[in-house]
Amino acid sequence: MKEINLGRILVDNRRKMGITQEALANYLGISTAAVSKWETEATYPDIQMLPRLAAYFDISIDELIGYEPQLDKAEIQNWYRRLSEEFASVSFDEAAAHCRELTKKYYSCYPFLFQIASLLVNYSPLSGSAEKSEQIIEEALDLFRRVKKNTEDAEFAKAALQMEAYCLLALRRPAEVLRLLELKPPAAFPAEPLLASACQMTGNIREAKKVLQAGIYQQLLSLIELLSSYMGVCADDPDIFAESCRRLETVADAFHLDELHPGILLSCYFAMAQGWAVLGETENALDALEKYTSLASDDIYPLKLHGDSFFNLLDDWISDTLELGSYPPRKESVIRRSITQALTDHPAFADFSDHPRFQEMVRRLNYNEEET
Repeated sequence: MKEINLGRILVDNRRKMGITQEALANYLGISTAAVSKWETEATYPDIQMLPRLAAYFDISIDELIGYEPQLDKAEIQNWYRRLSEEFASVSFDEAAAHCRELTKKYYSCYPFLFQIASLLVNYSPLSGSAEKSEQIIEEALDLFRRVKKNTEDAEFAKAALQMEAYCLLALRRPAEVLRLLELKPPAAFPAEPLLASACQMTGNIREAKKVLQAGIYQQLLSLIELLSSYMGVCADDPDIFAESCRRLETVADAFHLDELHPGILLSCYFAMAQGWAVLGETENALDALEKYTSLASDDIYPLKLHGDSFFNLLDDWISDTLELGSYPPRKESVIRRSITQALTDHPAFADFSDHPRFQEMVRRLNYNEEET
């Protein structure tokens, strides 16, 4: 964490100019002892003195006091890891209070606010009650709105808009989501082919490949998310639901999602099981839950983003582009626990609680939790 470092900065700038404490004191019309106390930070200058000091050293007041309201990418990643660890190791209220404290300190660092809000959303189920969870999501919603309103990065503003919509859905306010997104159609085509062509024309073939790999990867995940969502609205039509499941699994198999991005595939298997349960297809639902359990119990941890033999340049893109790099949104112990709780606590699977297959899956997931 960056703190005010006026004393050190006074010393550095005074020495850089080659002047003594006495010379600086004479210029300001104060005692040498006062300057000495500032430099040791035993006391601080009166606020009205700061503009004169800054002008004398030809620096800004922020530079003079060593205040940096912005965090760089590495610092944001470090804070995210530390706070994620806190949510897994201390009380929820204590971790949330630390998030609020840092939010006030870096209220104009919009990438950091975005990640703090994301943390609050991801860990809100640990708050202890539905009412408290909603309050936490409301806090996150306000932060995402601030980021959207004030950031100068168009892509970042778009991401904040999407998270705003996600929070509103979590708060069961669909009418606001419809007004927010306005049912606008997506852009006609992705920009990656044009960027790749430009890279190729300048002779940078590696960068062209990386751009296209990143585009394919993002479109792939978008397609999987869309198919999963489509399954959710097709539970009234068994044939279309079954075909949606089949096509999703075909795409997942083609791109080896069980290794490339097991986290998103877990969500898909869960959505399949939920849909089959709603349709009253118990065995199909249990089959989907078996896939969910098998993948969750496999060697997929830690759940970090990465490439593979096809996406062999993706790791560079993840490191260079994503704010958190490959780091997962929640601590691994919390992820494993939530995987089990999703199975045992979801009302769609309540009727399966006495089924031997279901009980065996719960046992395996409980064992999986203990592996952390």
